[in-house]
Parts: sequence; structure tokens; C-alpha cells
Amino acid sequence: MRTFQMKTAEAQHDWFVVDAAGQRLGTLAVRIARALSGKHKPTWTPHIDDGDHVIVLNAEKIELGGNKWTQKLYRRHSGFPGGLKTETAHEVHAKHPTRLIEEAVRGMLPTNRMRDVQLRRLSVYPGDAHPHGAQKPVDLP
Repeated sequence: MRTFQMKTAEAQHDWFVVDAAGQRLGTLAVRIARALSGKHKPTWTPHIDDGDHVIVLNAEKIELGGNKWTQKLYRRHSGFPGGLKTETAHEVHAKHPTRLIEEAVRGMLPTNRMRDVQLRRLSVYPGDAHPHGAQKPVDLP
């Protein structure tokens, strides 16, 4: 019995679409991160990027549980002294409805060289229209 090792040239990137309306942020981010990294495939190999493209629709209709709209904080720093900016999830969602999903998925991917490559295959849209119809995306299982 030999161990299967996928080659980079053999990787096939499929297209999936997800409707985020009425779904919890964390549960949805787990499903998206697994698809981006390719862990849902039986041919998954840790050092090969064989993940798929994921299109997320209706990002503005995402749900957060409990009091997370006011208690969950997003922090960023400008790099200058006193440059720490803190916003609640509600404030971030009001300005950029797609950023909550992007940050949640980014935090669930491993911190290595492939994370940025995998995140480039994530497309998040606030409404239900997307320009990827030619790729014929199917629903994410």
C-alpha cells in the first residue's frame, strides 16, 4: 500500500456559492475555510494548495449570536504611537458588510504561506448578485 501524494499540477479548483442570509458567522466561516483549504476533498495534502473558490452572497444578512454585535471588538493599528482603532462588530458591519466574513475566515485558516493564496479565492458580496456566472458555481455542501 503506497501513500498518495498529490502534485501541484494535479490540483483542480472548483467553484462553490454560499448564501449567508440567516446563517451564524462562525459556523459559516468554518465551512468556507474548509473549502478554501481543500480539506473536504479525499485528495487533500497539507503542503499542496488544492482548495476551491468560494463565493459568499448576502453578507449583509449574516447573524451573530447573543450580544456579539456590541461586545465583539475588531482592532487595527496604524503603526504609529496611539494608533490603535477599536470598533464593535455592528460598526464594522455598517461600514463594510463583507469584512466580518473575510476576517472570520482569515482567522480560521492556518498562518502559513498558503493563507493569502487561499484568501484570494474568496469572493464576498453584500447582495445576491455576483459576476462569476460563467464559472457555473454549485452550492457548497
